[in-house]
Amino acid sequence: MIRKLFLMASCLFICCSVRAQNWGGGVDDDAIHFGFTFQYLSSQYKVFKKAEWRQPFYETQGPNDPSPGTATQITPGLKSITAKSSPGFGVGFVVNTRLSEHADVRFTPILIFNDRLLDYEYETPVVPVPNSLPFKEQKVQATMVEIPLGVKLKSDRLNNFRAYLLGGAKYSMDISSAKKTNDQGNAAIDKFLKNRKGYFSYEAGIGFDLYFEYFKMSPEIKYSSSFGSVLKQDNNAYSSPIDKLMLRHVTFSLFFE
Repeated sequence: MIRKLFLMASCLFICCSVRAQNWGGGVDDDAIHFGFTFQYLSSQYKVFKKAEWRQPFYETQGPNDPSPGTATQITPGLKSITAKSSPGFGVGFVVNTRLSEHADVRFTPILIFNDRLLDYEYETPVVPVPNSLPFKEQKVQATMVEIPLGVKLKSDRLNNFRAYLLGGAKYSMDISSAKKTNDQGNAAIDKFLKNRKGYFSYEAGIGFDLYFEYFKMSPEIKYSSSFGSVLKQDNNAYSSPIDKLMLRHVTFSLFFE
């Protein structure tokens, strides 16, 4: 999908380049101007496992519970934990401050809707484990408010085209309802994998300003990764084998200014 969108943006670039120079709404001459954006993104975890991640998971009843040998076995041993990419989308607005002919500061708060996926594959136990399955998918549903602040470094304008590089950081905050993470009454095999509510990420990207008569459109592709782990550690079968979960995004955006 991102490849198709980028091809569409390339076609628009060609169309704009062959026309006479457009005004672009005069946004490049304003000290501050505003706009809005639509985004399509693909997210994926980078999984760091604990040394003993393959071990079966046992549920204990409390801090004074005896050794795992007398606790309840919830899952067989693990064969693999696999991160899968999953799509999402976002909408937001842009506040752009002009520093010079070739540099801007951009503030782009965005509302993101995105699921994140992990697959757990288990070994076939010698002694059957009640309610266990060979595969288990964990889906983390997230509605994020992202607050990025970046620096945009622009090339010289060539007719109706200008390329740019973007770098910066963002803070992401999950505003999903508590129901999506409330597993208090669930059986041990049906507990949830959970993420922290807020975290910081770095991001870098490349884009193109395409000038039309009354506005400027900018297709952009960007990579971002969390600075630290987004995993919320719980004593359950899905978070216990994992040491850290880093979250990565590849985002295609269309900005209108």
